[in-house]
Amino acid sequence: MNLTDAAGQPLRYTAHDFRRIFASDAVGSGLPVHIVGRLLDHRNINTTQAYMAIFDEQLVRSYRAFLDNRRSQRPEAEYREPTEEEWREFQPHFQLRKLELGECGRPYGTPCKHKHACIRCPSLRLDTRARPRLVEIVANLRDRIEEAKLNGWLGEVAGLKASLNAASSKLVSLDRMMERGTGGGRVLLGIPVLGPGHATAEEA
Repeated sequence: MNLTDAAGQPLRYTAHDFRRIFASDAVGSGLPVHIVGRLLDHRNINTTQAYMAIFDEQLVRSYRAFLDNRRSQRPEAEYREPTEEEWREFQPHFQLRKLELGECGRPYGTPCKHKHACIRCPSLRLDTRARPRLVEIVANLRDRIEEAKLNGWLGEVAGLKASLNAASSKLVSLDRMMERGTGGGRVLLGIPVLGPGHATAEEA
């Protein structure tokens, strides 16, 4: 077979090249990559992935086919237009997410698993204006831990420490976020003050 490339040069293949061609074609045709790996006798799926030549067109086509397949399996009722009553129920959801220290990042319609423990919840999105209140919470938790230790409330100590660790971590994250947002990562060192024995610019 006199096969040539786009420049007219003869194409040369090795036996290993055909393994790569097979892997690319198989995955592009819908065969799961882990199955291809078994067929090629690979012990590690990363080896199989290195064999595949996935192009942008194949990627988009495969993703669209995946979406079409998923949508065909979902109930048709999920694609209907929402009623006015459903809209009225949905819209206040964003106002209900407002909390003392920021807002709750939970998706719409999902229950809260951390009631009355927002400070520990990873879904809490802090507001920079809440920093003073967060500092007060950290100080208050430390005082309550000391009180619990003095009274021998060991169970309460453990719970308060968990809240303190979470609050302290959130305070550090908030400070870093504020530095990136307002200070551009710069550290303000203040105005230097000359001590005794140092001449001022006027005196020099």
